[in-house]
Amino acid sequence: MKSIIRLAATTVAVIALASGAFAAEFTKGTVKKIDAKAKKVTLVHEELKSLEMPAMTMVFRVKDDAMLEKLKEGSNIEFVAERVEGKLTVTEIR
Repeated sequence: MKSIIRLAATTVAVIALASGAFAAEFTKGTVKKIDAKAKKVTLVHEELKSLEMPAMTMVFRVKDDAMLEKLKEGSNIEFVAERVEGKLTVTEIR
């Protein structure tokens, strides 16, 4: 009986972790400025619910340099921002 409960608890934990990994919330934004040298992008964005941040204009680091190549000033994007090592970082773009 204990092993069934332990198995059920483990299964629930795995499902919760997996769903959290796929629950990245994309936010709409507009590229205002790109600083490739500093690996940063300035975005005018809607509310970032996952970071409890209102809509505003701010500078983000980018997780990967290749992301900067996909961006163009003035373009509308959808992105995911997270705190990575204490810094606000764009981790996904579409």
